[in-house]
Amino acid sequence: MKYNDKPKFNIGDTVVITLYGTVGKITKIKHIDEQYLYEVNESHGLYNENCLVLLAEYRGEMPDKEQIDIEYKFFFGDLVQVNGYKGELFKVVGFRTEIWRYQDDAWEDIIYELTRVTDGEWLEADEEELLLIADADQADVFLKKYGYSFSKHQQPSLSLPPPRDNLSLKIDRLLDAYNDYKILYETFKDEFYVSTLQTITKQLVDLSNSRKERLEK
Repeated sequence: MKYNDKPKFNIGDTVVITLYGTVGKITKIKHIDEQYLYEVNESHGLYNENCLVLLAEYRGEMPDKEQIDIEYKFFFGDLVQVNGYKGELFKVVGFRTEIWRYQDDAWEDIIYELTRVTDGEWLEADEEELLLIADADQADVFLKKYGYSFSKHQQPSLSLPPPRDNLSLKIDRLLDAYNDYKILYETFKDEFYVSTLQTITKQLVDLSNSRKERLEK
């Protein structure tokens, strides 16, 4: 085989992979065993020059475009329960669709990215693993105002917390706010949330001291 001292294609060229009829851009060129191999769209595979044609020079038939309609059951901020995490709550912070195509089969997987309400731990889960507890508009209200208990195979049961005095209610609200801002900080790493957490902590200390003094009287 005649050795070419220069690559036929350049990084950035738009080419057709003739094996599949797909279009992409050259993202890397490698020189191996006296031949040039090309990476397309930052994929892991390499193609030799015989498998590629510049799009402007391609005379074959392009494959038909495929339109895919995806219906999402959950959205940003929704409060969900995850199979295998009994009694724990997560918020939806992202989602993506993975599209799989083979010669005799095809499907789409929807993957949701979640953070646990209690400590901000990150988790990925399939759509069928999730149970909606409260949509985004009601999630914070649910967390702050309702007690909850869960069974792995049952819908969540709700119960109002017992009445408390004003001091206890203030402490509970501050604890709710602290948990919310903690999740925000762990998610976005914004120093603004640190100062807010410090302010809430000081208020909690003051209220706890007040309650202690009341009990000692």
